[in-house]
Amino acid sequence: MKAKQLAAIVLIVAGTLGLIYRGFTYTHDTHEARVGPVEFSIGHRDRVDIPVWASIALIVVGVGILVVRSES
Repeated sequence: MKAKQLAAIVLIVAGTLGLIYRGFTYTHDTHEARVGPVEFSIGHRDRVDIPVWASIALIVVGVGILVVRSES
């Protein structure tokens, strides 16, 4: 599989996942404490929203790359 075709498929998959999930959540540690043998860790969850227009743009660009690639 050629690099342009692979890139186009990755863009289409990323755009589709963006439309399905609308974003992603990640956790990062904010505080840690050790009291004797016990360890405490507090994590903070953040959400990153992916705009619908960005997901659609990824799909359109991916399809465009596949169409242009197949014509030449």
